[in-house]
Amino acid sequence: MRLTRVFVHAPLTAGAVLPLPADPAQHLARVLRAKVGDPLIVFNGQGGEFAATVESLRRNDITVRIGAFDAIERESPLHTTLLQGIARGEKMDQILQKATELGVTRVIPVTTSRSNVRLDADAAQRKQQHWQGVVIAACEQCGRNRVPEVAAPLDLARALVAADSSLRLLLAPLEEAATLQQLLATPGVAQSISMLIGPEGGLAPDEMEMAQRAGFVACRAGARVLRTETAALAVLAALQFAVGDLR
Repeated sequence: MRLTRVFVHAPLTAGAVLPLPADPAQHLARVLRAKVGDPLIVFNGQGGEFAATVESLRRNDITVRIGAFDAIERESPLHTTLLQGIARGEKMDQILQKATELGVTRVIPVTTSRSNVRLDADAAQRKQQHWQGVVIAACEQCGRNRVPEVAAPLDLARALVAADSSLRLLLAPLEEAATLQQLLATPGVAQSISMLIGPEGGLAPDEMEMAQRAGFVACRAGARVLRTETAALAVLAALQFAVGDLR
């Protein structure tokens, strides 16, 4: 039986008793109909996971007793940073959720000249918190014990500086761009890769030039133009197959 996994933003020690956060507690109580003594898995994003059992349950308030630690890791050996042009509404949530399942290490939401989403400082902070929650939920589902960082949204110039991977890819439908297959066939492909993907309208020509000046290599993912919500996931899957944990 697959056990429910719950992220707790707190230090964890075998034998400790602690309350669960409100959202997972409500889900356990209302949806899963948890009972005292039920087993679950608790993790805090620092690596490894703990067995746990429901210690007490009162309406939507649940406390758990922390059990034995398991140092198991499910991370890819490939360190990937996704610079994602901010997409509208549920598209961005979907990208973050699926990228987490595919092993992304870090996500930098990027505002560009063609972005349909405009965020002031307060909205950007709320979005970052929401997106980090999406990633945490994806970790609970897929089994990851280390939570990818979702950075604060950055404009393109600052995002390019923040990408410090040894191989940096710019996904662009340019005839002269190398194919992803060609780049991955190069001996000694890096284990640290950043990829830049534009929003719904793509990157403007001057933005693609800016990225290339910053060391990003233009590449194509096949003969077809991919939507922004497809591109990151297709490239991540290909990278994981070629040099990550799908080999």
